[in-house]
This record gives sequence, C-alpha cells and structure tokens, in this order.
Amino acid sequence: MSLTDKIAEIEEEIGNTKYNKATQHHIGKLKAKLAQLREEVVVSSSGPKGSGYGVRKAGDATVALVGLPSVGKSTLLNCLTDADSETGSYAFTTLDVVPGVLKYKDANIQILDLPGLIEGAARGAGRGKEVLSVIRSADLIIHVIDAVEPAPHIILKELFDSGVRLNSRPPNGSVSKTGIGGIEVISTVGQELEDEAIKTIVREYGIVNAQVVFRELMSIDDIVDILAKTRVYVPSFDVITKVDMIEKEQLPAVKDMCSNKKIIEVAAPLGKGIKELKKQIYDSLDFISIFMKPQGEKADLKEPMVVRKGTTIVEICQRLHRDFKRKFRYSQVWGPSAKFPGQTVGLNHNVKDQDIVSIITHR
Repeated sequence: MSLTDKIAEIEEEIGNTKYNKATQHHIGKLKAKLAQLREEVVVSSSGPKGSGYGVRKAGDATVALVGLPSVGKSTLLNCLTDADSETGSYAFTTLDVVPGVLKYKDANIQILDLPGLIEGAARGAGRGKEVLSVIRSADLIIHVIDAVEPAPHIILKELFDSGVRLNSRPPNGSVSKTGIGGIEVISTVGQELEDEAIKTIVREYGIVNAQVVFRELMSIDDIVDILAKTRVYVPSFDVITKVDMIEKEQLPAVKDMCSNKKIIEVAAPLGKGIKELKKQIYDSLDFISIFMKPQGEKADLKEPMVVRKGTTIVEICQRLHRDFKRKFRYSQVWGPSAKFPGQTVGLNHNVKDQDIVSIITHR
C-alpha cells in the first residue's frame, strides 16, 4: 500500500469515528499515526524538484501567494511587482514559481507566485509536495480567494495537513524524554483528554519514558503538534480577488467563508485594493529600521537597514558579511534597545526600531 493510500485510509477511519470520551483514545492513536505519515510526505519534498522550484529567498522577507488555480495570483504579482507572470482565464497557467520584488518604503519584499494548489495537494496531487515545500519557508502567506468561485476551505485543509499553522503559536506544552518511569502527565489546567489517551499519543511516537507538561487546555491536534517535527507557524491574511465580477450584495457571503479577520478586497484590473494590499503586506511582516555606524565613523542615517522585529546582532552580522560573525568582538548600540548610549552588547542582543548599531570585529 502506498503512502498516499495509507493516509487516505486513516483519514476515512477518523471521519467515520464519532468523537467522545470512549473513542478519544482510538482517535488520538489514529491522528498520531496520520501525522507521522504526513511528516514523511513533508520530508520527502524538502528539496525542490524540477524547473522553477529552486527559488532562493531574497530581499528583506518572502511572501507566498497561495490559492487554487486561476484565482488571480499572477495578476496580483504583476500589480505588486515588476515581475512578468503569465496570466490567463484557465487553470494551471502558472506551472513554476515566479518571483518578483515589491519595493515599499525602505523594504525589498520578495513575492512568490506559486502554482495553484488542488484538493489532495498535501498528499502530492498537482505538484502539491513541491509547492507546499516553498510555502513552508515563507515569512508571510497571502491566501488568495476567487470572489466568483470561493472555496477557501480546500486551501486551509491542505495547509493544515502539511503542517502549516496560520496565525497561531506553538501549543504551550512540552514532552521531555526520561530514562525510566514511564510517561508522566503534568498539567497546570484541567484537561478534557484522559491521561491514558495522552499517553497513547505519545507512545505512538515511540516514546515510552517521558515527562509531559501542559500549561493550557490541549486538544489531540495540539499534542500531535508538540510531538511533530515539521510544524511551521506563519502569519497570514486573505485577499479576495475579482470583486468587480460579482454583485456587491454577494461579497458579505464570500467574506463569511474566510478564516482571517483581516481581508483585502481587490479588483486588480481597476487598481482597487492594491495600495491597501501593499501596506498590509508591509505591516504584517513586522519590519523595523536600524542604522549602521561603521567603526570610527558617523552613523548612516539616510540608508536604514530593514530587518524583522526580533532580529539579533548575529543575524545582522550574517547579513553584512559572512566573515563578520567569525571575526566578531562586540557590538555597540544607541537607541531604544540600549540601556545607555553606546552600550556594549553580544551576538544575542535583540535590536529595536531606530537603533544605531556598530559592529566591532578583529582585524
């Protein structure tokens, strides 16, 4: 039996099993098995396959345009960037990943127009494995939805099944292997799942001795996410395209189908929504601006370096030159992240917006 058949078989069994206290043990075991099979699919697609899938990340951040075939992703790319992505009114116009660059404020943002995902993509249908491997490395996912034929649930399911979690954080819990003692479950809050069901899920991952700690209410999916090695957590918002092709009264029903609170309405040929979309992309990426001060010189306050919130000195070193980290002595910082002007900091220091940074290296 192929990997795809095994996944389909377990999905069917889960769908046919009613969830209650009596079945949570069995469903937990099935979901753990299913997650591991899906992880095999993800791991097997970690390397780009074929023309157009080896797109190198560039610029200050990477944004993936994700949606069904022919929802308007290529038209969006052409409106946002100088890229020339082929457009058409038929499915599968884009067969490869097409990159472009959005220049907004001081940032250079890489936008990727991806081939459309179809039902079963997480199992490999329609080049799904390759496309999803590109999506997983994005800093922001824009879910593009066709106003004329909206079906956002298909994309949401394929992303979830491939381990992509939108607008969420990792569950607040841990599973730490121990040498002896079996599996101990500790929770700071009451759990709906019984301890034995939790232990069954953990054992399904080949763990027989462990301390399991939960600091919030956990579902079966949450526990599997803690155990899985292929989960990625990515910010996202929705874009509804072709709003000029439906009646105004139909739009609320389309918006009700969307999973995101933030929705941008676009009619690309008319230029409607493009300005708002550019701003939303920039805002969603949590950019900050810092200014570099070469050793012994004045700070360059005209050309900021655009980085993401949470960036450390080591990441700045890596961006400036590959030798900077190896030759690093210390850094000096002036601005919001410094306790005092010119504070000496190390590689793990987090910079903040409007900081002035000087990197001191060995000669």
